[in-house]
Amino acid sequence: MPLVTLSVIEQHIATVTFTNPPVNAHSQALLTETAAVFDEVSDRDDIRVAILSGEGKCFCAGADIKERAGTTPSPGDHWTRSRRAREAYHSIMECQKPVIGALNGPALGGGLAFAASCDILVAADTACLGLPEIDVGLLGGGRHAQRLFSHSRLRRMMLTGMRVFGPELYRLGVVEASVPLDKLMDSVLEIAREIAAKSPLTSRLAKHALNQIEEMTLRDGYRFEQSMTAELGKSADSKEAIRAFVEKRKPVFSGR
Repeated sequence: MPLVTLSVIEQHIATVTFTNPPVNAHSQALLTETAAVFDEVSDRDDIRVAILSGEGKCFCAGADIKERAGTTPSPGDHWTRSRRAREAYHSIMECQKPVIGALNGPALGGGLAFAASCDILVAADTACLGLPEIDVGLLGGGRHAQRLFSHSRLRRMMLTGMRVFGPELYRLGVVEASVPLDKLMDSVLEIAREIAAKSPLTSRLAKHALNQIEEMTLRDGYRFEQSMTAELGKSADSKEAIRAFVEKRKPVFSGR
């Protein structure tokens, strides 16, 4: 049985679901499958936006501690496992399509890293983000959490294992909404449909630009965006968007 499933649920919108019960811990197999699935999403023309969520009551509980405890490491294992985790997270960040994280439950440790790798987040009221590694003799997740939390809150989370729940995540601006669990997918789909209606080429370049400028200076970042704007301006989708605006109609995008 696959541990990560991919399905197109309506026109141009796909769901990617962690299916590793009971808590969707990221075993080595799940990490490998995650990277493969998001690489597929990148190359599929019928997908313009993906939704990432977890099956059951948990988004992803992070490292599979039972798997670690039951394995005797061999030389090189640490580096292989670490690389596999990095590639799984970055397959989401580097995915050619926007990814919306639907936090249906706890996203802890590596699960938080998965969430932080998404472009947009929506949380159930009962969902939470946390870094519990300090309680199980591990470290990690802090750099991903820096994308979401302030200096003090992040350090409190990492040094105490504190969990932050949906309503507080919304108050802090970490998620776009905190809603009852039974309303989560409706809320996420509203955003997904809005993105799917845009030019897929423009969405791809916009995400690429945002990824590249994240750690650039203001001058270098804006110069990069200007270069992306010039590249986009040569496309059929850009010309169609301009014509549609002038003609006061909805654009019809070709993705070229």
